[in-house]
Amino acid sequence: MASPSSTRQPSTKSLFTASFVGTSIEWYDYYIFGTAAALAFGTLFFPQASSTAATLAAFATFAVGFVARPLGAAIFGHFGDRIGRKSMLILTLILTGGATFLIGVLPTYAAIGVGAPLLLVVLRIVQGFGVGGEWGGAILIATEHASPRRRAVYGSFAQFGVPIGVLTSNLAFLAVSGMSDEAFLSYGWRIPFLLSVLLVILGLVVRRRLHDAPEFERVKERNATSKVPFTELARRQPRNLALASLASIAPPAVGYTVIVYMLTYGTTVVGFERSTLLTLILASTVVWIATIIGAAVLSDRYGSKLLYIVGAVTAVLWPLPMFGLVNTGNAGAALAAFVVAAMVQGIMAGAQGGLFTEIFDVRFRYSGISIAYQLGGMIGGALTPIVATALFEAYRSSTAIALYVAGLSLISLVAVLGVRKIAAPEAESAEPRTPSPSTG
Repeated sequence: MASPSSTRQPSTKSLFTASFVGTSIEWYDYYIFGTAAALAFGTLFFPQASSTAATLAAFATFAVGFVARPLGAAIFGHFGDRIGRKSMLILTLILTGGATFLIGVLPTYAAIGVGAPLLLVVLRIVQGFGVGGEWGGAILIATEHASPRRRAVYGSFAQFGVPIGVLTSNLAFLAVSGMSDEAFLSYGWRIPFLLSVLLVILGLVVRRRLHDAPEFERVKERNATSKVPFTELARRQPRNLALASLASIAPPAVGYTVIVYMLTYGTTVVGFERSTLLTLILASTVVWIATIIGAAVLSDRYGSKLLYIVGAVTAVLWPLPMFGLVNTGNAGAALAAFVVAAMVQGIMAGAQGGLFTEIFDVRFRYSGISIAYQLGGMIGGALTPIVATALFEAYRSSTAIALYVAGLSLISLVAVLGVRKIAAPEAESAEPRTPSPSTG
């Protein structure tokens, strides 16, 4: 007999809200750390270092969260594949939101000395650990309720959370960027972190109404869940796991070059005002969101793999022109650079959720897509601001940085060419109907 959850379909609106709102909050939390690392943490937590060393130390603290993400992906993926997607999504929200709030009340180096950067690193690890399990669960809570013909569109629900997180985090910092440097470094940078507690409460209210999809519920009813999902994943689909991880490098490599490194490079090297760069990046997120929608629709029509390949090709080609436009010092040119970069990310984001759902078996799918996404994010996101800073220090030119980002994107392009879709027996034997907007 089917369980209640397997016969009661949530509405499209409910799935969108739960997937999008929660992910937006998680990425807001994550991106305000990246913005603060670029604008304030070097001065506040590493004051005894030189300017370059302090920037590197701040970005290294930012990178620690990426190191924790694959671990979070593996652990949340394990229990998400064994227990369910919903419960893990609630837990990731609590962990990430709680760590973010505590960063907002953290004493600086001037107050407690070396304990300040150490506590910052610990909270960053907790934050990254929570984010590690977020994306996979948010994707699956939507795609597993959708028919195979609509998976990219439903998978895009969670993907909106990334640009919305960038948008809201930049809005939060833009609101305090008009402060004097003294006021901003004293208390202004804390405000975006403290506001996150309100968003977490909203996310918890929304996600408590969710339930797992029929596709996963049928596996549980047959007692067919994997005992050790990661072990089975590594044994049965090592090729797709490795290739999906490499394919996941390009989006964060391009994204974090813009939203994290450019805040330092644009202000200290090119000479832009902090508020100007934040405004330009904020404006580009509108295009990012629109591109995700378009790419998701096209993915369901022409195939998620094809669209992802198109996005990866553009990611290889754009870094050199992007830096060239920013280096002009003209706001219009920089906006064009960021808008195209947003389109590059949007194309891959619109295809990624549907593609990754299709290449992993449902029994260990949470583990597969989470680990692949987070390993790619660690390579493309954690290292890029650090390597970019070091490359500029060594060569005093943006060309080496652009070639580095293009090289990472080339790796993703080659990898996505090799990923293989699998047949999903559960979906084929009893294809779930597309949720109706009128059902609740």
